[in-house]
Amino acid sequence: MEEKRHLTGLTRTELAQLAAELGEPSYRADQLISGIRGRRLRDLEQITDLPKAFRARLSEVAVVEALTVASKYVSQDGTRRYLMENRSGNPIETVFIPTENRDTICFSSQSGCPLKCDFCLTAKLGLLGNLTPGEIVEQIIIVLNDVYGEANETPHGTNLVAMGAGEPFLNFDNLLKAVEILAEEKGLHIVPRRITVSTAGIVPRIRDFAALETRPNLAISLSAPNDELRDRLMPVNRKWNIDELLSAAREFQSSLKRGENFTFEYVLLAGVNDSLESAHELASLLKRHGLQKAKVNLIAHNAADPLPYGPPSVEAVAAFKTELEKEGIPAYVRTPRGRDIFAACGQLAAKKEAAVTTS
Repeated sequence: MEEKRHLTGLTRTELAQLAAELGEPSYRADQLISGIRGRRLRDLEQITDLPKAFRARLSEVAVVEALTVASKYVSQDGTRRYLMENRSGNPIETVFIPTENRDTICFSSQSGCPLKCDFCLTAKLGLLGNLTPGEIVEQIIIVLNDVYGEANETPHGTNLVAMGAGEPFLNFDNLLKAVEILAEEKGLHIVPRRITVSTAGIVPRIRDFAALETRPNLAISLSAPNDELRDRLMPVNRKWNIDELLSAAREFQSSLKRGENFTFEYVLLAGVNDSLESAHELASLLKRHGLQKAKVNLIAHNAADPLPYGPPSVEAVAAFKTELEKEGIPAYVRTPRGRDIFAACGQLAAKKEAAVTTS
């Protein structure tokens, strides 16, 4: 039996084509976008501006929901981690991070991840599957509805980061289609400049990304100042080494438009890459490649069994930041959120236990 189409992941053109196949005018696409992605309704029967007969025909061939929430965990700091499952039964993790002025949703692009970064729990799962555009978009809808309620406006803007499970640039086409859908004015209307995509260094896709006219912001996970260490921490480096990666990064930097952001992410691991010598080497590396103006986000490792790494001390993080700044490199420290529920950077691994749990 053919699987029903997932309306949440169809563009306006695809929705209009589906409506035409069912004998309806093209403006039904706008009504579907408004209902499913604008008002965030989760059932066709709730979209009452559609004719009842059309809703019945549509329900025979399509669905609004393709994800179910298996568990939800709420941190003491207000962060929420969602463990979802798709129609194949694969786990998908999504994190909501509240702040005073703007909330952030960290979404997944894959179930699991194939890259085997040595400091990341998701790597232990391996790749279970690429997410469809609809599965990417539906994560956002589920989280917004849980936090703010269905069909309600959010009190302030929402930023999105593709920093959950998976490597977004290994699911490039589906990611870009999801970005297009997210930006719809009558839908969620989360435009690309409010989205950041993080990559471990898929060089050909960084170059493809640089060539796009409209795109989200880019963050590159570097986490080591030399090839020897990065080969061990991030095996993707054996395919595209640091020189190749930073060459592509420089190409992206040269394509930046007003209002776009470009950053490097550097996960600090105690006794591994958090020394002043590593900071000096990192600064020299970025300057040698003409990337000294790129921001560096420093992320203290979030320890989690069975990973063999510990978090750096507060003093080590501060000293690393100071050393970069002395070398003229803008550096920032990312505040860890949701550590107690395994929602912090590098901790996502479909874990079903947490300190505070709500269903």
